[in-house]
Parts: sequence; C-alpha cells; structure tokens
Amino acid sequence: MQSIAQVQNVQKINAVSTGKVVNEKSMMVWRPHGNKMFETFSFLPPLSDADLSKQVQYLLNNGWTPCLEFEDPAHAYTDGHGNSGLDSSINTNYYDNRYWVMWKLPMYGCNDPSEVLTEVKACVKAFPNCYVRCAGFDNIKQVQCHSFLVYRPKLSPMEGGARDVADRQI
Repeated sequence: MQSIAQVQNVQKINAVSTGKVVNEKSMMVWRPHGNKMFETFSFLPPLSDADLSKQVQYLLNNGWTPCLEFEDPAHAYTDGHGNSGLDSSINTNYYDNRYWVMWKLPMYGCNDPSEVLTEVKACVKAFPNCYVRCAGFDNIKQVQCHSFLVYRPKLSPMEGGARDVADRQI
C-alpha cells in the first residue's frame, strides 16, 4: 500500500471541476436571493406568446379549464407555515397558504389559447408588479392538474423580482 507521500502526479486544482471543459459550468454555485421558482417552467427564461399558446392548448386538449391568478412578490412565495414548523415550500407539494388572487373567473368554455393570452396581458397591465400564473382545472375531478408561471414582475431580485437566467448562478 502506498502512503499519501508516495503518490505521484498530484495536480493542484483551483476550483471544483468535473474534469471536462464542456462541463465547466456544471459546478457553479446557485445564488440564494432572487431565485424563487414557481410551478412548472419557472426555471426557464420567460416563455414567448407562442410557447404560452402551446401550453394553454395542452390544457384545453386535456379538457381542463384555464384560470389566471396573480399575487404580489411579498405573498407569492410561501416557504413557511406559520408557527407549525412545517416546510410548505413549493417543493414539498404542501399547498396550504398557496392561494393567489384569481383574475376574473375561471375561463369555462374557453377553446382558444388567444383568449387566455388576452387575459394575461390585461392582468399584467392592471398589476405590473405581480406574478401571474395560469392553472388548469379538471372540472370533473375538481382538482388543479397543471400550473405554470406566465409573467414575472420587472423588479430587482431584492424587491422580489427574479434574476435573469444567466445571473442565477456564479
């Protein structure tokens, strides 16, 4: 058995690495501030209108009713549950205290994604400093089946806004 002193070719490493140039950014540090994730797709850059239309069409194809909700940054993200000590962050799938304000009524009978996009734009115009999400509800099972963020407010991360994708890690 060789002792540590006898090991040859030990390289000094300046940073943690996978050893491959193509993976040089895979060992970056996640910024803890301004990186709050909400629902499906929130880790991606903002979706275009065409992308949003495809997601709404997915809801409609499944027979789900689209519904828009909005909330200000101070109340949109809940990572505690009062004094109970329960972790009610989005990752735990514990949805108590997760209710956002509903924009109008659920869009029963909606069959065109452009109707939803029109309402998204109206909601953002009325509440530009709020997060907006689209949810899909199954009216038979009486449950929310899908939800995704459609708008992030244009605020700095310290004001409750989101970081640009390229600025989410160091």
